[in-house]
Amino acid sequence: MSEETITEILPPIRHWPALDLNGVVFDPVLTELMREGPVTRIRLPHGEGWAWLVTRYDDVRTVTEDPRFSREAVMDRPVTRLTPHFVRRCGAVASLDPPHHTRLRRSAAPAFSAEGVERVREKARRMLDELVDELLQDGPPADLTAAVLSPFPAAVLCALMGVPAADRHTMHAWTRLILSSSYGAGAGARARDEMGAYFADLIGLREGAAGEDVASLLGAAVGRGEVTPAEAAGFAVLLQVGGAAVTDNSGQLFYLLLTRPGLAERLRAEPELRPRAVEELLRYIPHRNTVGLARIALEDVGIRGVRIRAGDAIYVSYLSANRDPDVFPYPETIDFSRDPNPHVSFGSGPHHCPGGTLARLVTGLLVEALLDRVPGLRPAVPPEQVPFRKGSSIRGPEALPVTW
Repeated sequence: MSEETITEILPPIRHWPALDLNGVVFDPVLTELMREGPVTRIRLPHGEGWAWLVTRYDDVRTVTEDPRFSREAVMDRPVTRLTPHFVRRCGAVASLDPPHHTRLRRSAAPAFSAEGVERVREKARRMLDELVDELLQDGPPADLTAAVLSPFPAAVLCALMGVPAADRHTMHAWTRLILSSSYGAGAGARARDEMGAYFADLIGLREGAAGEDVASLLGAAVGRGEVTPAEAAGFAVLLQVGGAAVTDNSGQLFYLLLTRPGLAERLRAEPELRPRAVEELLRYIPHRNTVGLARIALEDVGIRGVRIRAGDAIYVSYLSANRDPDVFPYPETIDFSRDPNPHVSFGSGPHHCPGGTLARLVTGLLVEALLDRVPGLRPAVPPEQVPFRKGSSIRGPEALPVTW
């Protein structure tokens, strides 16, 4: 971009509160920010100052893939943010830039590859069949979240991570404390420390053992001197907590299917549509509140005629990128025939979520099992009475009352 195209006029700063939204309602503040311009300025509920926000698909890809925007540099700056507390953890993979970030992610990559995830498919299918058997045996009404949508993704993730079945409940409780601001700053930090200590012990026990789960792979990497024990434990915490998004995506997905019954009926009648439908629903679902982690510009960069100065904080919105009409015609429409569908629900660039393949496996199995085995599945309460989680960065139903 040439110097002549850069404007020095700064857009106004918009306050972006953390709204507790129900269902799949799209954040009204984000809608306004998208209308105001592709590059705007925001102030989030906590932290200091303001930050840039990019909302268009191409710009989100640019910022997330350009090494001139650094995650690591955020460690030195009290940037405006969603959460009331920000625990600076030097060396955590979410706060690293390549090549250190690449080195750490490589250590567990085989578990999240297509082959690694496929390895747990049959075990996952058996676990899901048992949960659906229990659902049908207990009879309606039921809480689909408690009965299936929460325990199943958590169990599959724990299997992939190498966490014993007896520890799944504890892992789930820690994750909720980490992701929620409702319990205070101390509760989330303590939960993260406890989970980190747990994984440090588990990885240490697996250090000399052969295995394909994440704990074993990280233990082997520690044994080879490729990563430190602290790096391995921190990475495991990030993967475990990040996997919670799979659970909540499933909850929102089934809320959407059951409250718009025409969608579920079509997928029952045309099962060949399901893989493409899952991709479209993942694009459409607003899976989080506001934005994730910031980046810092390491030098002046021009985006859409706006100068992002060295040292400025900048956020991207994957939710708005998934509604960019230049990439997704009629973005507010759920279109199971949408092709191509290059959504960025799992992020973009070096920090993209490694669990995308796992999420697709879990979601596909859930759609198959619940639509086929419980053909009369429907909400037991009006849609507006479904309770959604409060004070959490990841959106999803607290409970999903159903009958059949």
